[in-house]
Order: sequence, then structure tokens, then C-alpha cells
Amino acid sequence: MTMLTIQTHTPTPTPTETPQTWTRCTKAPTPALTTTVPREYVHRSSLAEVFLTGCEPTGPHTYLLTGQWPRAHTFFTSPDGTSHDPVQAGETIRQTGLYLCHAIYGVPLTHNVLLWNLDFTTHPDRLRIGPGPSDLTIHATCTDFTWKGTRFSGHLHVTIHRNHQPVAHGTAHFTCVAPAPDRRRRGTPTHPTPPHPHTPHTPIPPTTAGRTHPHDVVLAPTPHPHRWQLNPDLNHPILFEHTGDHHPGMVLIEAARQAAHTLHPPGTYTPTTITTQFHHYAELHTPCYIHATPTTPHHTTITGHQQGHTIFHTTLTTHP
Repeated sequence: MTMLTIQTHTPTPTPTETPQTWTRCTKAPTPALTTTVPREYVHRSSLAEVFLTGCEPTGPHTYLLTGQWPRAHTFFTSPDGTSHDPVQAGETIRQTGLYLCHAIYGVPLTHNVLLWNLDFTTHPDRLRIGPGPSDLTIHATCTDFTWKGTRFSGHLHVTIHRNHQPVAHGTAHFTCVAPAPDRRRRGTPTHPTPPHPHTPHTPIPPTTAGRTHPHDVVLAPTPHPHRWQLNPDLNHPILFEHTGDHHPGMVLIEAARQAAHTLHPPGTYTPTTITTQFHHYAELHTPCYIHATPTTPHHTTITGHQQGHTIFHTTLTTHP
């Protein structure tokens, strides 16, 4: 038997032939991409309600954050649709404090945040909505930030810039506490009984409150002048965007702003400075009453009361 042998030959590449290889393109580097900060850090459920996009330290306890306000927010827009709402600056300051607590200072997400005061001033002429979203740079300074056991507290100073101009500045003071001590302070049981269903009252007219839609109004009338019952929609997609067992501080500030609106002709009132001190939680299922006291043509004092306790105190200032 004859065995057939087959010889193979691998040709040598000619000088004009080179093996095929894959290389990474380095001529067009990937640009830095923008995203929001984690929504959990600012206590929001929807990414659409997160106004912060980044943060970097600039020194000991000083930070440069970036943010963005949308052009057509469903709640934080003036009734005529031309300007950002001044209260949106307060919400941005609130988110800045929460983000720094959790992301920088290590406050657990399970801690409850007690907001003691929130003060802010805006420049109405710089809140006009432009052809695109409003990109923000936010300078934050933290003072007296301390841990005492499981309790964390501090003061926050914030300046918000847009197009290289300051549009708002403000301060906040808050304390972060573990859930168990907070329940003891409030006298809340570990396993509370289910609350009674909330029965909303007929709100005051939207134009009286400085709003466009009835479901955005948080006040119901009472027989007494300059006195209303706190009456928000507990399913409101912005005011109650995340679950909670009390009225959020921003709901109380909105109640104060709407109460001040009722003292002026529709469409004529825009507060420039809002200062608020919070004294107690506003419980969801106990009547809370809002009182307005005009002190001068440009200053209005609003207080909230619940079961004989002063819940909050707000002063609103406007300029002609």
C-alpha cells in the first residue's frame, strides 16, 4: 500500500501585505456625559425631580455642584409659564443639603432628616426661562457639621449661579437622626395603627393661591379671614413625590406662599425672600391651620398650628 503524503505551504507575506489587526480609535475621545446624582441621596423617587447633576470638593467643607432646572416643570413654573418658581431655589438648596449629608458625610439613607430652618432669596429677573434648560453651578459651604453618636447636624450656605450670575442664595440647618430616637421624640409607636383615610376639602380658587391648577392648591377655606386649613393632595406627584408620614417642609413653605398670595390681587405677587423656621412635624391626619398676618405692604408673616403647637413660622418678602 502506498501512503500519499500531502505537504502544505504557508506563503510568506509580501512586503505589501500586513496581518489584519484591530486598534482603538484615539482621535475622538468619549466626552464627559451628564447624569443626575442618585435619586436616593436627595430623597426623590423620580429622576425627573432630581435637580443636581454632579459634585466635587473645592476645599475643606466647600463644594461645587452642578444642576439643571427643566424649562417646563409641571409645578415649579410661574403661572404664565415664563419663569422658574422662586420656591424651586429652596428645593434645590434642600437637595444640596441632603446629597452632601449622604454622599459626602456618610449619613445612612435610613436616617430621618429634621429641617430646622430654610431661608432663601432669589433674583426674579434672572429666573426667566430661556430657550433651553437652565444649567446651574452651585457653591456650597458646610459649617458646624458634626457627629454626636448616631446624630449628625450642621449648617449649609448655598449660592446658585446661572449664566455666571447669582440667581439665588440661602441657608439651611438640619439634623439627621436614626429612626428609633426620632420615633421616641415624636411619641410615635414602632408599629403605628393605620391612619384614617384623608378626606380632602374643596380648595380655594387657584388664581387666589397663585396657582394654575386646582390640584396644586394646598389650602382650604375656613370661616375666619386670613385663616385656612392645610389641605394638600396626598397623591400629588411633586409635593408627595416620595412616601412619608408627615407633611414635607416644602409643602409647608408652599402653603405659606399661597397664603401670602391671597392677600394680593391675582398675578401681582412674587416673593423674593422666604425665611422659614420649623418647630414640629406637621402630622398628616391631624388638622393643621395656616394663619396670615400682613405686617407691611411687602412683608407677610405666616404661621402653622396643629393641636395647639406652632408647627412653622414663615416670613415672605417681596419688592415692587
